[in-house]
Amino acid sequence: MQLSGKTAIITGGGSGIGKAIASAFVREGAKVVICGRDPGKLEGAAKAVGADCRAVRANVAHPREVQNLVNNAISQLGRLDIVVNNAGILLPGTAESHNEEEWQQTFDVNVRGLWQLSRAALPHIRANGGGSIINIGSVLSLVGARNRVAYAASKGAVLAMTRAMALDHAAEKIRVNCICPGIVETEMVANFNMSEAAYTQRLAMHPAGRFGKPEDVAGLAVFLASDASSWITGAAYPVDGGYLAV
Repeated sequence: MQLSGKTAIITGGGSGIGKAIASAFVREGAKVVICGRDPGKLEGAAKAVGADCRAVRANVAHPREVQNLVNNAISQLGRLDIVVNNAGILLPGTAESHNEEEWQQTFDVNVRGLWQLSRAALPHIRANGGGSIINIGSVLSLVGARNRVAYAASKGAVLAMTRAMALDHAAEKIRVNCICPGIVETEMVANFNMSEAAYTQRLAMHPAGRFGKPEDVAGLAVFLASDASSWITGAAYPVDGGYLAV
């Protein structure tokens, strides 16, 4: 029970990586609040995770909803130790093909949302004597990819913010780290409806011979949320089946 007595907010918790992290946290003794934009999906996820998981509808791109999320979490959990900034969107495009709306939407969710939730949560984490903020980046926080200009730029910003926040809050015993997954089998990836050739090509980019599963990310999130990682901050952890080793 590595997280016994701890509490967490997890964004994008209705499915995929966020839901897997919520499940892993609860198994390790934490109480969690998950958020997302789809109430039905959220409630279903919370029920599947268990009684120690509560759902609060929130769009992290909207400041009032973020503050309401934190207020609700404090009201229900009594304290806040951990934040997992997992909510994200991926809109394919190049510097020429992206329009202003796509670019703004990507940064509103992937970057501004992370900043807004972290800003709202930090006073509560500080009041408990410290804690952990875990930002979900991407392998594209570290390398480029074709047709991913807005997404790669936003995930690069997530890693840069992680390192800066780690320096700002290290003396307060608030650790800030970044998980950088490769291709993980989630609803977001499934929505791309890859052709067989594209699937084979992308699979070959992962020497481990398979795409990731949400649980592959959740295990590392538990470690970074726990006291076992008490001397780790400002770090980027690829979870990518060898993608970056090629």
